[in-house]
Amino acid sequence: MPTQPISASQTIQADHRLRWQIFAAAFAVRVLYILLAHTFRIRPSDDHFEFGWEMGRIGRALATGHGYSDPFTGHTGPTAWVPPLYTLLVGGVFKLFGVYTKLSAFVLLTVNSLLSAWTAVLCYEIGLRCFSRRCAVWSGWLWALYPAALQYAVRWVWEMAATAAVFAAILVVMLRLSGVGEEEPPQQPWQLWAAFGLLWAALAMLNPTPMLMLPFTALHALAAPGWRTALRPRVLRAAFAGLLFVAALAPWTARNYAAFHRFIPLRDNFGAENFEGNSDWSTGFPWGRTVPLENRTILAEYTAMGEPAWTADRGAKASAWIHTHPKQFVALSIKRAWMYWAGVPKSVQEAGVLEYGRLVSFQFLSLAGMLGAALAVRRRAPAAWIFSLSMILLPLPYYAVTVQARFRHVLEPIICVLGVFLFQSATRRRVKDRRELA
Repeated sequence: MPTQPISASQTIQADHRLRWQIFAAAFAVRVLYILLAHTFRIRPSDDHFEFGWEMGRIGRALATGHGYSDPFTGHTGPTAWVPPLYTLLVGGVFKLFGVYTKLSAFVLLTVNSLLSAWTAVLCYEIGLRCFSRRCAVWSGWLWALYPAALQYAVRWVWEMAATAAVFAAILVVMLRLSGVGEEEPPQQPWQLWAAFGLLWAALAMLNPTPMLMLPFTALHALAAPGWRTALRPRVLRAAFAGLLFVAALAPWTARNYAAFHRFIPLRDNFGAENFEGNSDWSTGFPWGRTVPLENRTILAEYTAMGEPAWTADRGAKASAWIHTHPKQFVALSIKRAWMYWAGVPKSVQEAGVLEYGRLVSFQFLSLAGMLGAALAVRRRAPAAWIFSLSMILLPLPYYAVTVQARFRHVLEPIICVLGVFLFQSATRRRVKDRRELA
């Protein structure tokens, strides 16, 4: 008598203990690294600027009663340079545990580690729903233990670990809404659509760039099996998610309008970043700071003009340069696209054996992710086009403006799962060939 197929949700329930083991191991490895490598001892140069950079500066202003302001040096006034969610976390930790203290650094890196460990469980579910349990287990453990997956969580007071975790969570919610891995058509409860809307709002307030995928993930959920008979309730629930999304962003947008008397939905630093990446002195490499702390003239100009006017002015200069130097802009964009996937090399003085190893690892993961995505599309794996589209669309702003290795981290949970799928597919193929030969 044939056995009943087991759905993804049933497998997840059965693997409850395994998922906790993956999470606990991932979290323990990260916290142990923080303690042994003393990464909570952040260099105090430039008045602790490397402790959270602009987010650390704004966090200090929040903790000391100056409001959401002062992203660089001195009291320069209100800011919308970075989105608020992670910055508010930094400010809250500073308020409780001290500004720029080792304890605050440890708490923030531990929160990063918690989110990064959660990402391992999310990789497990993505692999299970889209490919196989074997792929799920390997994906979860690979994210938990592979050094490249934990580097930003344990070393950087910045939003990368949170952004990667929330984007992976959005993909998991999308797969559940779409019924991927289930035997029955998806029910799509209100609660799941509410989580979808709120997670997208959280991601927008961490890093708005991945919002390029918002319409495509929503469309994937709406077009799930059974849409012809359930389109109206799905659209209503999607609209409810949209309302939650707008409502969650509204207070921040209203604050920006009250502070600057102009519409700034999330952040206003694009013009300054564009000017840094596309000007006469631009080389494509992200060396240097958008606002040099040691340059009193630029800081005085920034303070006098106010942030929105100053960034708009720099954005206009960058646009004019791109218009008059189209060939140079294309060449810079190609160089940035290469570095996005191949790694941003360090200066000659910093290069060494470890640096070459880092670049090889970075390039290997990129290649594995790309080939895994191509294989998933070819085999029509569930959500393969979503994964592939993410890898095409999310890097585009960085190709045009600036690039750093950390910008790829939001895609690395997908790369992890697709890489495992690629190599397991190759292994199964070799076993099949041997059996046929025998």
